[in-house]
Amino acid sequence: MILSNNKFLTLVFFIFFISMCVPPKDKSDASFAAEKAKLDSLRGVRCPRLMSSAAEYYRNRDWKQTIRVYGEITDLDCDEWNVVYAPPEEIYQYYSFAYTQIGRFDSAEYVLLDGLQKIPQNIQLRKQLAYAYKRQGKTDKEIIEYERLVDIAPNDIGILNDLAKIYKDQNNYNDQIIILKKILKLDDTNDIAQSELAIAYENSGKNPLEVYEKRYLDNPDNISYGLDYSDRLVKDDRSDEAKKILRRIISKDPTSKLAYQKLGKVCWDADDLDGASSAYESLFKIDPRDGKVAIQISDIYIEIENFGKALRWADKSINLIENSGKGYGQKGKVYYKGWETLKQNPFSIDDRIVAKLAYTNFLKAEKLNYRGFSRSKYLKDNAKDLLYGKAQWFMAEDKVKRSGKIRTTTSSYDWVTDELLPEKGWKK
Repeated sequence: MILSNNKFLTLVFFIFFISMCVPPKDKSDASFAAEKAKLDSLRGVRCPRLMSSAAEYYRNRDWKQTIRVYGEITDLDCDEWNVVYAPPEEIYQYYSFAYTQIGRFDSAEYVLLDGLQKIPQNIQLRKQLAYAYKRQGKTDKEIIEYERLVDIAPNDIGILNDLAKIYKDQNNYNDQIIILKKILKLDDTNDIAQSELAIAYENSGKNPLEVYEKRYLDNPDNISYGLDYSDRLVKDDRSDEAKKILRRIISKDPTSKLAYQKLGKVCWDADDLDGASSAYESLFKIDPRDGKVAIQISDIYIEIENFGKALRWADKSINLIENSGKGYGQKGKVYYKGWETLKQNPFSIDDRIVAKLAYTNFLKAEKLNYRGFSRSKYLKDNAKDLLYGKAQWFMAEDKVKRSGKIRTTTSSYDWVTDELLPEKGWKK
């Protein structure tokens, strides 16, 4: 009997305990509903006003007040009350932006992380978070955010470009190449991505020739791509192929000065001097006022040892270049190189005349501040042995003295067009 009473008491106690632990359902729900209604009523009054105030402070660039008001808005969870009046993207975007304007990037980071808890797929907020990381020097976190952005928006070229740039800045060229290839898969005509891909290949130690080739072959009318491709071919010691590409470019655009300039240089470097002279002379036809090109052509003819043509182009440069120090320097060079090639042993009178012409033109050039090729010092220091002077004039024939002009007479110097005049102090 006692045992039965104990069991009864235990049962009563258990039922009482359970009833105390479970609150009355109807009463709790009613209380919660009342609190929510009260909060919503407060939000209905405060949230629109706060959003209006925040917008005004933001427009006026009053960042401290903007931060204060948006702080109240997030405390009230206005976006949870009504996303129309209080869009969460707008709230967290402008709130964080205000912090960045006063240099508080750590606070901007906190706000953005809070916002992304509510709208984790929002691209703009993640971009701002990446920027906040960047300004704090948190590069690893910046990269992670952009990698998340790529996952969210894999076809957004702007995001891919940003990530590629970050990889480049970190010297992570292999990952940069991967991203650039993604961009080109989306847009194979993207000039910037194509150029950056070629540079990334070079920076990573890979040969970018295939990049330049594909880019040009896919866009054969693009002159710039063709020129880049030819440059790379030259760098890889494939000059003959480079010449073909440059001539193809010229066939499409006969006015391309840069193509002719590059073709001339490629030919010259490959010892194709006929090809070089042809390219540069075609270039001169496009712009017959370019004295620098005239000098380039003159130099080619010096290499060929066609001193007559070299001299004529040097004369053209004098007429074309203002304050023609370079032109006179080039003319001096022609005479000197011709003399160096043709001089006899012992020196003939004509040798001395040509050496004197070289010296005279070097002096004219130097008076015009020319600082290029010159042998004026060497010729001056050895004037007695090398240059036509008083002694040679004294020994000249009477008819030469009567003419008052000194010119070359031998066939080897038949290209010389200039004459010497006797100097003061020479006896006639």
